Amino acid sequence: MHHSDLPQEVLASLRRGAAIPAHPLALDAGRNFDRRRQRALTRYYVDAGVGGLAVGVHTTQFAIRDIGLYEPVLATAMEDSRAWTGRPLVMVAGVCGRTEQAIEEARTAVRLGYHAGLLSLAAFKGEDMDTVIAHCRRVAEEIPLVGFYLQPAVGGLPLDAAFWERFAAIDNVVAIKVAPFNRYRTLDVMRGVAAARAEERVTLYTGNDDHILLDLVTPFTVMRDGAPVTLRFRGGLLGHWSVWARRAVELLERLQAAVAAGPIPPEVLALDSRITDCNAAFFDVANNFHGCIAGCHEVLRRQGLLEGIWCIDPKEGLSPGQAGEIDRVLRDHADLSDDAFVAANLERWLS
Repeated sequence: MHHSDLPQEVLASLRRGAAIPAHPLALDAGRNFDRRRQRALTRYYVDAGVGGLAVGVHTTQFAIRDIGLYEPVLATAMEDSRAWTGRPLVMVAGVCGRTEQAIEEARTAVRLGYHAGLLSLAAFKGEDMDTVIAHCRRVAEEIPLVGFYLQPAVGGLPLDAAFWERFAAIDNVVAIKVAPFNRYRTLDVMRGVAAARAEERVTLYTGNDDHILLDLVTPFTVMRDGAPVTLRFRGGLLGHWSVWARRAVELLERLQAAVAAGPIPPEVLALDSRITDCNAAFFDVANNFHGCIAGCHEVLRRQGLLEGIWCIDPKEGLSPGQAGEIDRVLRDHADLSDDAFVAANLERWLS
């Protein structure tokens, strides 16, 4: 599938900039797939007004592939989102592994109706860049690609500006999720996209959960042929937005309006540190992100959307002190939550 085959309203939404949460995985106490809770999560995101869903990605847990849940989870999200809304959503499927596996996953995603593949390159750690680019080109023959700069702390590999120039030059690349949690590496992506002269085709999405707001309002100016070129993040594809999704949608709309009106009001900029403070607790920064998935699960559990915080790997859970940090940010930043929205709709979503 080529990006020219995508529904125009979907491609327009992607390029305009959407709030795309990374969809968690709902498990029961036996660590089996909880179909009812999974459906409730999808309904929550749809009613929150998100522009799309990312499924089979890091927040969904890469290990779904090891227990035969990759296709069922993708199919469930597609089925439930279509049944719950009449509006088009940008549906992004996580695609990972070596080339043979990635091709198989891309074909599965296309068959299920997904519009793009978020391509993880973690399986290519230690490989030369020619090999990695050849892999990207091959997978791009199957599905429009969203590049993924995953932070090294959770399995990503360092990718320089030269890599991103070559990646952005691939015709079927439609977006890049920039998530190295590092300003220098974020700039490498900007430089690479500009060098490839791909800024009109490749839409930039922040995945820097530690820098969400400032990413979305900052003009990134790089030099090309001696002249400045300005690029911007248009939307977010974020694990952080798997929680408090209603507020995420409102935030993106507010920031897009503020950028269009300019200059950015100080009270808007002041939200950045508060959002990052919440993220530090949810993503377990104090313990090098060990509890990042469980932390998001804990917020959803407290709201009643999940029954528990179980992950596929029994070793994954909240770190010592993380629950207390979540207590603190829920108390200090209660106005950033969407607890009332969830409480008003939870019974309907779980029905």
